[in-house]
Amino acid sequence: MTLQGIVYILTNKNKTTLYTGVTRDLRRRIAEHKLHINAGFSDRYNLEMLVYYEIYERLDTAIYREKQLKKWHKEWKEALINDFNPEWKDLTEDIGVDEEYIQGVKETYDTEALVAGSPKA
Repeated sequence: MTLQGIVYILTNKNKTTLYTGVTRDLRRRIAEHKLHINAGFSDRYNLEMLVYYEIYERLDTAIYREKQLKKWHKEWKEALINDFNPEWKDLTEDIGVDEEYIQGVKETYDTEALVAGSPKA
């Protein structure tokens, strides 16, 4: 059995930096970005606005597409976003991620940290 994969692009509030990622669970992953759960590029540049995504039936196909998009020039990615989301609206709520959902993800991570013996502040 293969798992669904989703390629997504995030930007910051000034729409100056782009991040391309892949996941099986877009809602959870976007909540993680908004909570800055994982330190890295998207955290460092405050990339929290979901402006683009593609859904694939197979995870390996999504991973291939992510690698392809990461090689693209920024202008090509911007054109892709413009076709999909001309206003560069944050699509977070459109996929069902609201404050309540984000809080639930935060509580899950806080609980897992406590169980692992390293409480988060």
